[in-house]
Amino acid sequence: MAKIDPKPKQPPAFNFNDARYWDERDLEGELKRVFEVCHSCRMCVNFCGSFPDLFRRVDRDIETKEAHGAELLDVKDFTSVTDLCWQCKLCYIECPYTPDQGHAWMIDVPRLLQREKAQRAKRSGITMQDRALGEPGRLGSLMAGTFAPVSNFVNANRLMRKVNERALGISSKFPVPPFAAQTFESWLSKHTPLESAGTVGTVAIFATCLGDYNFPKLAAATVLCLEKNGYAVQRPRQECCGMPNLDGGDIDAARAKARFNVEQLYPLVAKGFPVIVPGPTCSYTMKKEWPELLGTPEAKAVARNTFEAMEFMERLRRDKTLVKDFTKGYGKIAYHAACHLRAQKIGTPGARILGLLPDTEVEIVEKCSAVDGTWGMKAQHYEMGRKYAQKLKRAIESVEPKLVVTDCALSAQRILQENDVQPLHPMEALAAGYGLSLD
Repeated sequence: MAKIDPKPKQPPAFNFNDARYWDERDLEGELKRVFEVCHSCRMCVNFCGSFPDLFRRVDRDIETKEAHGAELLDVKDFTSVTDLCWQCKLCYIECPYTPDQGHAWMIDVPRLLQREKAQRAKRSGITMQDRALGEPGRLGSLMAGTFAPVSNFVNANRLMRKVNERALGISSKFPVPPFAAQTFESWLSKHTPLESAGTVGTVAIFATCLGDYNFPKLAAATVLCLEKNGYAVQRPRQECCGMPNLDGGDIDAARAKARFNVEQLYPLVAKGFPVIVPGPTCSYTMKKEWPELLGTPEAKAVARNTFEAMEFMERLRRDKTLVKDFTKGYGKIAYHAACHLRAQKIGTPGARILGLLPDTEVEIVEKCSAVDGTWGMKAQHYEMGRKYAQKLKRAIESVEPKLVVTDCALSAQRILQENDVQPLHPMEALAAGYGLSLD
């Protein structure tokens, strides 16, 4: 059988608005081309379950059907490989054959598997499981605040979690985030800004669903640290960034959320306000996915002016405007470098900032939590997620830290479960370093 040419005849269709993106034959050819390259390379074999599954399937065809490589793979093979991908993006970061590397093969496995999921969802519909996991903002608005005690009681009840697992496929064992009795929006409405707020400028905060409804302290800490450095903070109307919908292949829902959020954020960006996001999955989505989903100048402008929260603080440090009157240090910090932070190729700015605190040493842990959005919450993937998260658990233990920090609130839940320690968001650690109270 003929060997598949690793070089594409035309650039891969990664844009949701490209008609070729939805062409099933084009996708089939691209999956086989990329999978054959991956089978030959095998560098990413230990990153997730997708690659070992892929290699077994290609080896099966070589051994039993006299295949040369990936040319005999079919829909069942594509589905299996895709469903084991949790979209951490690490394979893209490490791959030497990507568009970012300027390589002619233009390999982008995460976007390719996202495309397969989107086409499958279009053919067969969005699963109930993905619909349930795709609306964290809507769920948070219903369950946080007044109803938080009841919501958290239900989440803590093993029987109710088992019923939920059978009905929606959300693992009864995954440590789902608690709902906050006071949402971030409520906190902000009652907050008296620091005297320094607004002396330098104004920023917009995109608090994220987790920052709004589950862990408002991380969003509140972000506000305090920005105010400490002279910025007034505005929170425009906002919805979920749409990444959970992308995880489920629901492109239309993701596009609708992106459109709504861009409509709220663009007027502020046009005034020169940066958009600050204390969550790497959301900031990645806003920077990388919104321009592709919408294809508008406004979406691109918002993306250009969006900053991960600690990325913005690092800009202040480089500009020599970061306030450094710290009053507290932590000793040894284990800093978890979240995958979606690394995917933005901005390094680990939080580690650099926290390293400025007195008597503080930061050790970076570059291991995946195997949660990455909604994947780790699914019952069928829970045990595999825990298996891959053991690398992170062991790496944190080896640091013997006084404090664990992560930019990703869902990774923090995994760390809490596996290491029995409660991580802080770097903005929470920085706020305490400034002596700022969140109470």
